[in-house]
Amino acid sequence: MSLLELNNIRYHPQQQLIIDHINLAVEESDFLTISGPSGGGKSTLLRLIASLATPTSGDIIFNGKKQREYPYTEYRQLVSYCFQQPTLFGETVRDNLDFPYLIREKNPDQQAMLQHLEMVDLPQDYLDKPITQLSGGERQRVALIRNILFLPKILLLDEVTVGLDEHNKIIIQQLIAHIHQKQVTILQVTHDEAEIQAAEKIIWIKGGKLVHEPIRQ
Repeated sequence: MSLLELNNIRYHPQQQLIIDHINLAVEESDFLTISGPSGGGKSTLLRLIASLATPTSGDIIFNGKKQREYPYTEYRQLVSYCFQQPTLFGETVRDNLDFPYLIREKNPDQQAMLQHLEMVDLPQDYLDKPITQLSGGERQRVALIRNILFLPKILLLDEVTVGLDEHNKIIIQQLIAHIHQKQVTILQVTHDEAEIQAAEKIIWIKGGKLVHEPIRQ
């Protein structure tokens, strides 16, 4: 049994067909890269898997159970989604890193937070840094830490390195590799040529469908 199965998934809100009969199986510990032309449905597919949108028809099966049968909060903790444009809340980095503990009714572990900041090359005093003072790359690093303080079963990455300078991109790619070594299953959407070339497994989406030949813009 695959960890994640998409069975004949269609998504056409307001009669606009975005995802067209996609079937896909993802095994535990896979690292799957999803690419293809802009507007082809890649990010929408990730949002459907993340339960941020609901398929018009078909079933998403996670760990042997239909997605809709999971309590919303439980599913989000097991299948974690990272946005292209990171959304931080509260006033400080600490506010964001406290959140995964609070929703699990656990006491925040400051030592774990500091260790994760070190992993992404941020100093310890960033824990109380106002989020308004973070660069784009720093915001993305904090958002990723927030998603992995408690490791999910599946991590969904929606072009998380787009628009970043090479320094930030390398740090985030190293963190993603580290997470994968922890047996976390990863699905990433990317247009980055280096990430595509380095992909372990890759699928191509065009016009809402899986296609078998590589696509170049």
